[in-house]
Amino acid sequence: MASEPEPEVPAMDQSLLECSAEETAGKWLQSTDLTREVYQHLAHYVPKIYCRGPNPFPQKEDMLAQHVLLGPMEWYLCGEDPAFGFPKLEQANKPSHLCGRVFKVGEPTYSCRDCAVDPTCVLCMECFLGSIHRDHRYRMTTSGGGGFCDCGDAEAWKEGPYCEKHELNTSEIEEEEDPLVHLPEDVIARTYNIFAIMFHYAVEILTWEKESELPADLEIVEKSDTYYCMLFNDEVHTYEQVIYTLQKAVNCTQKEAIGFATTVDRDGRRSVRYGDFPYCEQAKSVIVRNTSRQTKPLKVQVMHSSIVAHQNFGLKLLSWLGSIIGCSDGLRRILCQVGLQEGPDGENSSLVDRLMLNDSKLWKGARSVYHQLFMSSLLMDLKYKKLFAVRFAKNYERLQSDYVTDDHDREFSVADLSVQIFTVPSLARMLITQENLLTIIIKTFMDHLRHRDAQGRFQFERYTALQAFKFRRVQSLILDLKYVLISKPTEWSDDLRQKFLEGFDAFLELLKCMQGMDPITRQVGQHIEMEPEWEAAFTLQMKLTHVISMMQDWCALDEKVLIEAYKKCLAVLMQCHGGFTDGEQPVTLSICGHSVETIRYCVSQEKVSIHLPVSRLLAGLHVLLSKSEVAYKFPELLPLSELSPPMLIEHPLRCLVLCAQVHAGMWRRNGFSLVNQIYYYHNVKCRREMFDKDIIMLQTGVSMMDPNHFLMIMLSRFELYQIFSTPDFGKRLSSEIAHKDIVQQNNTLIEEMLYLIIMLVGERFCPGVGQVNATDEIKREIIHQLSIKPMAHSELVKSLPEDENKETGMESVIEAVAHFKKPGLTGRGMYELKPECAKEFNLYFYHFSRAEQSKAEEAQRKLKRQNREDTALPPPILPPFCPLFASLVNILQSDVMLYIMRTILHWAVEHNGYAWSESMLQRVLHLIGMALQEEKQHLENVMEEHVVTFTFTQKISKPGEAPNNSPSILAMLETLQNAPYLEVHKDMIKWILKTFNAIKKMRKSSSSSSVAETEGTIMEESSRDKDKAERKRKAEIARLRREKVMAQMSEMQRNFIDENKDLFQQTLAEDASHSAVLDNSPVVSDMTLTALGPAQTQVPKQRQFVTCILCQEEQEVKVESKAMVLAAFVQRSTVLSKNRSKVIQDPEKYDPLFMHPDLSCGTHTGSCGHIMHAHCWQRYFDSVQAKEQRRQQRLRLHTSYDVENGEFLCPLCECLSNTVIPLLLPPRNIFNKLNFSDQPNLTQWIRTVSQQIKALQILRKEESIPNIASSKNSENMDELQLPEGFRPDFHPKNPYSDSIKEMLTTFGTATYKVGLKVHPNEEDPRVPIMCWGSCAYTIQSIERILSDEDKPLFGPLPCRLDDCLRSLTRFAAAHWTVALLSVVQGHFCKLFASLVPNDSYGDLPCILDIDMFHLLVGLVLAFPALQCQDFSGISLGTGDLHIFHLVTMAHIIQILLTSCTEENGMDQETPAGEEELAVLALYKTLRQCTGSVLKEISSGWHLWRSVRAGIMPFLKCSALFFHYLNGVPSPPEIQVPGTNHFEHLCNYLSLPSNLICLFQENSEITKLLIESWCQNIEVKRYLEGERDAISYPRESNKLIDLPEDYSSLINQASNFSCPKSGGDKSRAPTLCLVCGTLLCSQSYCCQAELEGEDVGACTAHTHSCGSGVGIFLRVRECQVLFLAGKTKGCFYSPPYLDDYGETDQGLRRGNPLHLCKERFKKIQKLWHQHSITEEIGHAQEANQTLVGIDWQHL
Repeated sequence: MASEPEPEVPAMDQSLLECSAEETAGKWLQSTDLTREVYQHLAHYVPKIYCRGPNPFPQKEDMLAQHVLLGPMEWYLCGEDPAFGFPKLEQANKPSHLCGRVFKVGEPTYSCRDCAVDPTCVLCMECFLGSIHRDHRYRMTTSGGGGFCDCGDAEAWKEGPYCEKHELNTSEIEEEEDPLVHLPEDVIARTYNIFAIMFHYAVEILTWEKESELPADLEIVEKSDTYYCMLFNDEVHTYEQVIYTLQKAVNCTQKEAIGFATTVDRDGRRSVRYGDFPYCEQAKSVIVRNTSRQTKPLKVQVMHSSIVAHQNFGLKLLSWLGSIIGCSDGLRRILCQVGLQEGPDGENSSLVDRLMLNDSKLWKGARSVYHQLFMSSLLMDLKYKKLFAVRFAKNYERLQSDYVTDDHDREFSVADLSVQIFTVPSLARMLITQENLLTIIIKTFMDHLRHRDAQGRFQFERYTALQAFKFRRVQSLILDLKYVLISKPTEWSDDLRQKFLEGFDAFLELLKCMQGMDPITRQVGQHIEMEPEWEAAFTLQMKLTHVISMMQDWCALDEKVLIEAYKKCLAVLMQCHGGFTDGEQPVTLSICGHSVETIRYCVSQEKVSIHLPVSRLLAGLHVLLSKSEVAYKFPELLPLSELSPPMLIEHPLRCLVLCAQVHAGMWRRNGFSLVNQIYYYHNVKCRREMFDKDIIMLQTGVSMMDPNHFLMIMLSRFELYQIFSTPDFGKRLSSEIAHKDIVQQNNTLIEEMLYLIIMLVGERFCPGVGQVNATDEIKREIIHQLSIKPMAHSELVKSLPEDENKETGMESVIEAVAHFKKPGLTGRGMYELKPECAKEFNLYFYHFSRAEQSKAEEAQRKLKRQNREDTALPPPILPPFCPLFASLVNILQSDVMLYIMRTILHWAVEHNGYAWSESMLQRVLHLIGMALQEEKQHLENVMEEHVVTFTFTQKISKPGEAPNNSPSILAMLETLQNAPYLEVHKDMIKWILKTFNAIKKMRKSSSSSSVAETEGTIMEESSRDKDKAERKRKAEIARLRREKVMAQMSEMQRNFIDENKDLFQQTLAEDASHSAVLDNSPVVSDMTLTALGPAQTQVPKQRQFVTCILCQEEQEVKVESKAMVLAAFVQRSTVLSKNRSKVIQDPEKYDPLFMHPDLSCGTHTGSCGHIMHAHCWQRYFDSVQAKEQRRQQRLRLHTSYDVENGEFLCPLCECLSNTVIPLLLPPRNIFNKLNFSDQPNLTQWIRTVSQQIKALQILRKEESIPNIASSKNSENMDELQLPEGFRPDFHPKNPYSDSIKEMLTTFGTATYKVGLKVHPNEEDPRVPIMCWGSCAYTIQSIERILSDEDKPLFGPLPCRLDDCLRSLTRFAAAHWTVALLSVVQGHFCKLFASLVPNDSYGDLPCILDIDMFHLLVGLVLAFPALQCQDFSGISLGTGDLHIFHLVTMAHIIQILLTSCTEENGMDQETPAGEEELAVLALYKTLRQCTGSVLKEISSGWHLWRSVRAGIMPFLKCSALFFHYLNGVPSPPEIQVPGTNHFEHLCNYLSLPSNLICLFQENSEITKLLIESWCQNIEVKRYLEGERDAISYPRESNKLIDLPEDYSSLINQASNFSCPKSGGDKSRAPTLCLVCGTLLCSQSYCCQAELEGEDVGACTAHTHSCGSGVGIFLRVRECQVLFLAGKTKGCFYSPPYLDDYGETDQGLRRGNPLHLCKERFKKIQKLWHQHSITEEIGHAQEANQTLVGIDWQHL
């Protein structure tokens, strides 16, 4: 708002500071009318302190308010200085045994799954760590803010209610003693007065509705004319809309608008303009006009500044009250009394009521302040908690209605306090009995759902947005209902029974409105036009699922309640289906001599509904009658005789038939809404109270009626009665060549019907239906889930139904049925089924979906084959039914059932004449198997003298009835056993026959043997033998055939090789040369290998052939041929950095010649190692670019690579690349001139080079001064004695072909562009420096990785690394040929001068500030530019050697200067060797040169040790460098992992193993050099302790240490507040794993500007910390985030796992998480290897959704 003239902020009123709290309080104590005095004081001072200008100054306001306003109250309350008064009160107070800590957003909360009474009972971290629950199974979540710690509340925990801290306070609790006894009388009186006045004032001013006048007793005479335009928060408008509107309305900048929007979102309101009335009114109208287009406009008020001032102070007061009562329970009690005292206006006039009822009119900030106050006062005082609960329940309906129309989220509504009240068991019971709470909640809920159809059912069609919003809100009422029911009563009073049953009545009313809602009719002819609204009804069902279950649990606890509830439920069901016939006419069905009356009803023609909650509730209660044995104890009290089984089963049966018809494809035209409904009907979230209960209802019905009657009704409902009741109907159907679809449909329906019968008889694992307990049920679920495939813990939990406490009961039984397999580096832990549980597998398990069933069948058969068993999957042995359901088994031996079986088997025997299917037969076999198992069980458990009435075996042995005399079922099975078209079912039929015989044996304990049986057995035996023989014969034939084929193949191979001998020799030879492993380079005999210098081992020349991956042509790498290139990726890197805060201010002017040893930012080159022709690559890249331009016109999405930056994916492996490296031969061999034997030593060589440099400098100077007079010039030339053989005018010819030169330039420019972040410019003198730097940095990073992993330096490197280093080094060595000679010579001179002083360079860094390896690479690679003009016979190798020695000596001095060796007592006893003495001598020299500032060290051993350790990384890097530069193979000793290769390295690098000899051999010059190095002013400053320097060896960087337990991270993050928006909690705290900084990600407040774009905190941080690459942990999501640049990012699995070896991204499951070291190492390795960008590239290619995310806003 800087753009407007601001009214001056008035200076602080002097009178405010002079106001004395003590005097004011004294005045109040004397006063007769305290209220008036206080109000006058407030009226006078509040407007002077608060709201004095457009922008608030909270610190200043708070300071003044404390001094002028709150101070006097504290004095008054204590009657003395509050600094003494409050501590006294605290001492008198007994500390509370309740914790009551109110949670901040994002703070970790813990719930014990073993001891918490319900999931809302939580502990804060401190209490949790001090409690017994930390060793139990617990769940960890992050709080959404609000809510408090339940430590110390005995009702919340089954055991261990106190942590160590609060346990101390429980020792001497007398029951309900009054806390006021600890306070002096006068304090009580004064507190009462001041609390009453202040609380009243705060409530009055906060609920004040007028905008420009104050309450009468606060008005003052001299009122200013200033107003605020106040903008309020709502949950409808987005941030963007608000920001845009504000910019227009109060013309502020975007930054200011973002600030306003953030505050409005956080506090609920913010003034956006300050001034006189019209000025504010104008802004208001703009805002309203701009936001009223789509929705209701933003709420804006123009308020007088004094009202805003008083409201701000009112909030301050409430938080002050909250802090005051914290110091004494007595004060808390007084505040509660004041708050709940009835006012003068009777009902609802207490202050607490007034606040609650005005809740939805208050803004967010005010609400949260007073909710906090309620929590710390009313909810912490047990006596007043009850009274408050009663007030809350009395106002429940109003509060909920307010909430439904309010537009703030649930957490900001007072209705949210229900979770604090209703979940306390004693309060919930009290409210049910006294306030009839259950009925109130349900009635309120019903009132909000007004839409009904003609039958009074809920109607949800054509839902408007507003209704949908209301419906979402209304669902919170169901939550309240759940809270009330969640803890079950142990003892029942008559009151409780009566009120619960009243609530139950109301609940039945609700269910009655749902019974039959959303009815559907089958679409015939054309597809449905509009998909009907189905989600609302299912949402309602899902939300109510737990409530329905809990209602049943409550009923189960008391027999009287259960009987009453059962009667009520039955009565309501009768009402729903009173006219059960629905006007449908009756029909009579008869089969097998049985007949039954029913009604004509076709699911496929009439209306049918999936929603039948009343029937299902009755089914649940019926099971409870059986389970609790009430049915047997008090049959006379139950209306069981009135039940009409056909009525009970009618609707559930229709529902199941509907599912069957949908499967048969008869309802296709009804669209997706029906498919979804069927899906949810079976889904784990709903099935408990839907599908499962329908099955139980049918079981109930069948157990009470004649099974034959049931089966006929069922055939009729499935519309199959015709097929089975008319003989040969099937034959006619197939002969009429009926519509194929109809045959298919009928087959599916028959299969579904048989499946239903299997379920009715087989599903007895519900306690009450079968004689089982709850764990058997869960075990069975788990066994069947794991029969499909091994599963992770989370998958398994998802597939099991949760109870109201979010528990599945799985942990208690899983050990019994499964083994756990731990995960590796990726993947997750898996549970596998124990083999002994396989026998309990039931193929027709009722919770399998079709897909799961076939997977499970496949898996189980496969297992059986592996175990060499037959593949039959017989029905498992089942537990017996409870007596109430015992008659169910008779369905298996009923006449109609046998008739159905016989018919289907008959179709199968005459398989051509009929339409039948294999799965139909499979189900019949399964049913026969079930009946046999049942009979066997009956026989085994039979009592003496009892007759087994289950005689299935006899019935299947009898042939069919006359007239057609069909064979018996048994006979048909024996026929089918050998049917060739039933291979799959053979084993099953065999199993049936075997079981049949076993039962016969059991029955025939008498001697007479029945003929049929023996025949059957003999038949079975013989057929089994035949089978075996047949199998054997087949196996033998197959073996012979295999052997023959193998012989033929090997013969052909031999012939081929003979014919093509030469070809084979050639390829073998080539293979050898291809292989990248170093050993295969031609082996030199056992002499020592030396990598550099005149004594360098000569390597015979090798020819290198490579193949282009794009055109598949092979080509030899030559100097003059076309260029071949490797795809490469160059990136800036801070992986080795010791100082991340260094920033290059102006990259255009920055000189990168010397690398500082802190390696603050290097350039790393990586490659995937794939080779292409340069011209092929160029073509490929052009096509990528063209494609990108076309794509940009089509759709503006990012790709995973950024073509504008030259990025592309390697055509073979899709690895991200941004340039190419040319492949070259070793460049040194090309430039190396003849070797003369007498080479100069170091001293001579330095002298020669210095002369050459001097000559060059004079020449350069002259070139830059224009030619004045030729005479002068010639004189100068005479002065300049050119060193012998030096020809500065000579320019060598470039040996490379044009295409190679072009590629050298290309890669050089790319490195320069990326490394310095500048525009490409191939002429820039810094290009060669960047190339050398990249080579050095890449080698250093590889050396670090190898050292960290303790791998040998020249062990087998991965091929791509080896190729990359070789190409990079050779490229860097050849790059000078395409740069200007004078430029490279200039670089060499300057680099050389940093070691050998030269007067003409003044500003060189001191020896401590140069990274020696970078210096070495630069010198060695720039030297040929000088050497090519030197014809005196000094070889290039000599130069390399001397440069290397010189740099090594400088590095040793560097190490000695910075080494901080402490002389600890562990000196070696051995006499000092020559190295130790030499090093001591050198150290002495150093001390002399530095003027004895270095501390004295007497132990040479320590010095030598630190030199060796410090120089090791440098030697290793140098060895790698010279190995790749000169191609000398590495000595085998260095290729094996071992402790120390120091000597071998020295030999390989032609160094003496006593490095100090270097100094002794060239003592005269080294003395001078050391002196010149130590003279530098920076070295002096370092030695005097004025600056730091890097010490050696450099520690390798690691990612930060993460805590073992994830919750400590959550805790750390919850204490982190956003650094920009004053103390606000950050929403997405994100931890940088590289440096440990916490950032506030993904929010407007912390956006920063980067290269002219707004980016989020993480992107900005990667820029400074990782030069563009970042690794973060998003703490709330438990997710690792990789970022690279602005457009690239991906999520990576976090290194935290739960006990089941799974990550929990998003912290949804809340299992405790612990650090997995291996996975963290893996992330660290990716970082060390510079593979983060590549990882992101692969992730984005694999998952296109990642490309669309705006990574730069994170």
